[in-house]
Amino acid sequence: MKISFIGGGNMGEAFLSRVLAQGLVSREEVAVSDISEMRREYLSRKYGISVAGDNREVVGRGDVVVLAIKPQQLTEVMAEISGAFKAPQLVLSIVAGVRLGSLHSGLGYRQVVRVMPNTPAQIGEGMSVWTATSEVTEEQRKWAGDILGAMGREIYVEDEKYLDMATAVSGSGPAYVFLFAEALASAAVEVGLSYDVAREMVQQTILGSARFMAHSDRLPVELRRQVTSPGGTTEAALARLQEGRFTELIKEAVTAAYHRAKELGS
Repeated sequence: MKISFIGGGNMGEAFLSRVLAQGLVSREEVAVSDISEMRREYLSRKYGISVAGDNREVVGRGDVVVLAIKPQQLTEVMAEISGAFKAPQLVLSIVAGVRLGSLHSGLGYRQVVRVMPNTPAQIGEGMSVWTATSEVTEEQRKWAGDILGAMGREIYVEDEKYLDMATAVSGSGPAYVFLFAEALASAAVEVGLSYDVAREMVQQTILGSARFMAHSDRLPVELRRQVTSPGGTTEAALARLQEGRFTELIKEAVTAAYHRAKELGS
């Protein structure tokens, strides 16, 4: 399987670094195009891969062509590469908010997968939710699953509407966690800890809690109750969070992100 990347930015690099690290492809089987000569030189030097400034040229090299560009660049790029695809090539788009209909219309090609990844994919701990047009074959679905599996975990959904929901939960989710980490570290400093100590404590607490939850067969609500002793410090803290409508605010935040994802897609 040969993989071409249209766009070598942060997420594009995350994908190519992981497929190389997992041995899905060799360096000789990867090609990347990017508008920035500096970026092309960097990727070539770091990964030993083929790079080019011509998107159409790179399209012709891949069994799988990953669209890893910004949404505002898509119209121009699709006009450039439209008609360049031939079966059994697979287009795998990680362009945020762009629906399958827009992709196969702009590209003049119907074997397309759309993915909602997230930033932890950069270290192989990502969550990717994806769907495909009906023309995508079983072999192509396996290609997509293998590539996304190299990023972390992947979930296939039949209906594209679930990608807007995934955008609001796993796509934007890391930012929610980072905001919580920021607030928790700030609070730790307020009660007297140094920032360095607070940062390490917060990082390990979030990491350990996530791993503990992943290894447990209990629901999050059960794990929370396990930590919360009646009349104890945790109960006092959680009561204050609920007074501030913590749970309701999270629901409202996810709903706001979901509606915005739908707006962007339309």
